[in-house]
Amino acid sequence: MIAPTETAKEFVNIQLDGQWVQVPKGMNVIEVAKAFGKLIPHYCYHPKLQVVGNCRMCLIEMGTPKMGPDRKPILGADGRPEIAWMPRPQIGCATNATEGMAFRTDSPLIQECRKGVMEFLLINHPLDCPICDQAGECQLQEFSVEFGGEKSRFVENKVKKPKRVDLGERIVLDDERCVLCSRCIRFTRDVVGDDCLGFVSRGSHTVLTAHPDKPFNNNYSLNTVDICPVGALTSKDFRFKMRVWFLKETPSICTSCGTGCNTVIGSREGVVYRQTPRENEAVNQCWMCDYGRLNFHYLNDEKRLTQPQVRVKQDFFPTDWDDVLSQVASSLKNVSPNEIAILASARMTNEELFLVKQLQKQLGGDAVLLDILPRPQKTDHLLVCDDGNPNSQGAQLFGVSQKGKKLETLRQGIASGKYRLVLALHEDLTKLGVSSENLSKIESLISLSLLSNATTEASHFILPGAGFAEKRGSMINVKGRLQRLNKATATPVDAKEDWEIFNSLIARLGGNSFSSIEEVFKEIAATCPALANLSLSKIGDQGIALNFNS
Repeated sequence: MIAPTETAKEFVNIQLDGQWVQVPKGMNVIEVAKAFGKLIPHYCYHPKLQVVGNCRMCLIEMGTPKMGPDRKPILGADGRPEIAWMPRPQIGCATNATEGMAFRTDSPLIQECRKGVMEFLLINHPLDCPICDQAGECQLQEFSVEFGGEKSRFVENKVKKPKRVDLGERIVLDDERCVLCSRCIRFTRDVVGDDCLGFVSRGSHTVLTAHPDKPFNNNYSLNTVDICPVGALTSKDFRFKMRVWFLKETPSICTSCGTGCNTVIGSREGVVYRQTPRENEAVNQCWMCDYGRLNFHYLNDEKRLTQPQVRVKQDFFPTDWDDVLSQVASSLKNVSPNEIAILASARMTNEELFLVKQLQKQLGGDAVLLDILPRPQKTDHLLVCDDGNPNSQGAQLFGVSQKGKKLETLRQGIASGKYRLVLALHEDLTKLGVSSENLSKIESLISLSLLSNATTEASHFILPGAGFAEKRGSMINVKGRLQRLNKATATPVDAKEDWEIFNSLIARLGGNSFSSIEEVFKEIAATCPALANLSLSKIGDQGIALNFNS
């Protein structure tokens, strides 16, 4: 027996390949089979999209209870209803579980039907698997091997269709590979509300196309590449960059806004090649926006900072971590707490924010100015939320965020020369309106950053940190869900994970240090009631909804 869904609390008895099982009433037959480890092959069906039943690949044999003259089911020797099988196959995607129904997923009749469907689907297909970018993830290829016939009886010329069609800013279409499943059309129309895709022409000449006056450029267009079961739609950003079977897949989360969409990072040899959505019903279902999906190229940007640097007069010189952290610690000890300001970032993990708070306490507590840069933005009411920071909740929970209320004080303090030492942690002070002239008034400017910017150019010490794919940690999204980042690649050259930098700096200032990030989280759990009894491993890949009232 499997658990009922929210909308189906009632169970029904059905026969699946000769075995009676209990499933939620109304459950789709494809999902029923999947729940019991059986595959009903399909192309057009997608659990998040409207059922259309146009590929016919999911054919099943179906039966209903035999009814007696009294209109009651006739029971067999085992007390179960006898089944009256329908003479022709039915499509599984449009069939829902009802009391007493029966279906066969792999009978000789169904095997022959699937071979026939596969033969039709491949009649005009170019059969270009060796050069297709979908190879390794292509259901047409997989099902052809598993369910298709050995050869085609089709001897006529194949219908030629448009290839390498520029469908929009991020999508390339190959119409010869399209099996007309219409998943992309339904997703774009029903989920995104951008009705710009459709079929034109008829019969074997039917092709997918975008409306001539409505380009396919919405912020969710790359989801159609994910749900395309063949290689018809491919991503301009990823195509021909890497074969998918070479990629290491790491479950993580998107850090481009406060939603925290669950992702899979595809990387190889220290390079991130793509991000794809990972299913989590509580966060992003199985979608993600194009901006978040492609927001990783900066990890390999030519402006990436990879070595600690110290400025001498107007020139920067590379150094090692021991030297730069010793100099930074010495600078921090030579100023009074009210002359220090820390601009942290709500793009940092909980562990990093917790250590920043410990650093503030070590330097003099609330006398040290500490705040973050808020990033309000316009929501699209789908996945892009109104908070451009991925961890505003964490920054607030650990007392790092004052919601930007101290930023004006920071600006005026820098301009007046009050703040002699400023730490800019993954933020550019010029984005607050601090001019280059005022930046030069800071006696000791310390930047922790990934990329070179106006603040790092004016800094006295540059600390190269880690990007989201290069570190472990946790974040809390806008709905209060604790989620975990996982490390997909190593930090480049001599860059270091942020928590290690803070940990070393606090130790040099006489504070307690930690031997691992697990220890940092353990300390967080011991001091923060909302995270009590949790650990990084307990968060899991689906995250945990926090109770902030605990």
